[in-house]
Amino acid sequence: MRQFIKRALQKLNKMTGEQIRDLLISTALEIDRLETVLDSLTDGIFVCDTEYVLILANKYAQRFIPLRNVSEQNAEPLWRLVRDEEIADFFETTLRNGDRVVEREFALENKGKNRLLSISVLPLVQNRQVSGSLVYIEDITEKRSKEALMRRMENLASLTTLAAGVAHEIKNPLGSLSIHIQLIQKAVTAHQETGKDCFGHINKYIAVVNEEIDRLNGIVVDFLFAVRPMNMDFREGNINSLIEELIGFVRFELEEAGVEAALELAQDLPCIDFDERYLKQALLNLIKNALAAMPEGGKLTIKTEAQEGEILIRLRDTGIGIPEHYLSKIFEPYFTTKETGSGLGLTLVFKIIREHQGEITVKSKVREGSCFTIALPVPQKERRLIKYVQN
Repeated sequence: MRQFIKRALQKLNKMTGEQIRDLLISTALEIDRLETVLDSLTDGIFVCDTEYVLILANKYAQRFIPLRNVSEQNAEPLWRLVRDEEIADFFETTLRNGDRVVEREFALENKGKNRLLSISVLPLVQNRQVSGSLVYIEDITEKRSKEALMRRMENLASLTTLAAGVAHEIKNPLGSLSIHIQLIQKAVTAHQETGKDCFGHINKYIAVVNEEIDRLNGIVVDFLFAVRPMNMDFREGNINSLIEELIGFVRFELEEAGVEAALELAQDLPCIDFDERYLKQALLNLIKNALAAMPEGGKLTIKTEAQEGEILIRLRDTGIGIPEHYLSKIFEPYFTTKETGSGLGLTLVFKIIREHQGEITVKSKVREGSCFTIALPVPQKERRLIKYVQN
């Protein structure tokens, strides 16, 4: 229809009055159809011209972000029409600076209900030239609620697994405690009845009791660390700097184990927000796992790169590898192939990475080594608009 209107306008001076009337009716119908489509969308849309004046707003945009009365909209810029001061300031700063902002979140109270809005400001491009601005508004309240519910369900499932693991783990030290307390009781009874010196045996039994108590304490400490909420202190920083500092900290341990550390760090890595303490702990756990997998020495390669809105951290070792049937279980609580250890190391790594909204995966081959890949999201930053869009 739009192509038809364009062709008709080119022949406007040759058209009869009736043809012009038909053209106007067709144009009005086309506009009504487009307005109906826009009003049927469940997301909000504002369109501004190059002077930031609002020229189009669909029904949901005005529902999400209440504006002043239409009578007050006398060719004023968008931010002067918005009732909410925080959003109005955001529009003014973004539009005046010609910035491109994607998915900025705002909490807004509307008709007594708290809503969470995601707002994007994008260039309106026509014939490869910026001809205005498009504001896209999405109500993500329900989405965030569902995500929170899913996290709670995941935490509950994880807690159930952890509790079962703790119950299994404490059975052995409790059994040992019971046996050695009985041995102490027998030794004391024998001493009372015969007067025989049995303190050497008692001291040995008490040493075992203390050892098992320490073991139980370790299980409880690990369990509490695994289930307690992590109070993240996110600060902007460079992942490369964190890795270099961490490798400096464990370099002596790596050298003692005969492990060569190779860093392949991307120079153009963007800064992101992360909790330095927890992320160091996660990487340290992975490094120690790599050391355990290379008892005869080997090579540990840590590589970083930026890829499609993410920062990737790869830790590759030349160790004994992980059997394929174990790969789906290694992040589960209390799963371990080691003779010693709590079985919570990789579980804690998984939890820390998820708290950073990231993902961790592993690939491994027996006798060839393992590669753990951490993907951390790079938040959308404000970017300066270009006046002309390149092909």
